[in-house]
This record gives sequence, C-alpha cells and structure tokens, in this order.
Amino acid sequence: MKLNKNVAVSESGLLFNPVTGESFSVNPIGIEILNLIRDEKPEEEIAEAIMAKYNTDKPTFEKDYQDFIGILSHNNLVESHEKTKA
Repeated sequence: MKLNKNVAVSESGLLFNPVTGESFSVNPIGIEILNLIRDEKPEEEIAEAIMAKYNTDKPTFEKDYQDFIGILSHNNLVESHEKTKA
C-alpha cells in the first residue's frame, strides 16, 4: 500500500488530491498511519506501532485500519503495493 504520488499531506492532516481538487482531513492517528504508509511500512509493522502506542487489540486495529484504507482507496488516495521493486 502506498499513497498516490499526486496526493499532498500536510502535518495537520489535510490531504489534497490535485487531480480531483478534493481535500480530506484525518485525525492524529490517521496522520500517523499515513506517515507509516508513506514510509512503505507493511501492515503488520503499522499494526504493532499503533497497538503499542494506543493500547488497542489486534481485532479492533484491523477493523479500523481496513475501514480507513477502504475510505482512502474509495477516494483514490492510495494504490496497491503489488508492483515489484526493481
């Protein structure tokens, strides 16, 4: 999973897609997840980081994470990380 290259993310959590002109805002946990996605961390590493910091369990994290990724995908803000690295 990675952010689309044209999407801009501010430190305050504002996402802007210049292709569509749409903007979105995310909460502080969303910003943390986006930063981990931007660093191309795998989902398991993202889960470990968020669960340790916010003392949540894995089922709760997985549900919330999939909901978040679903919203990002629906709005064309992320792309699948299935491309092979050269």
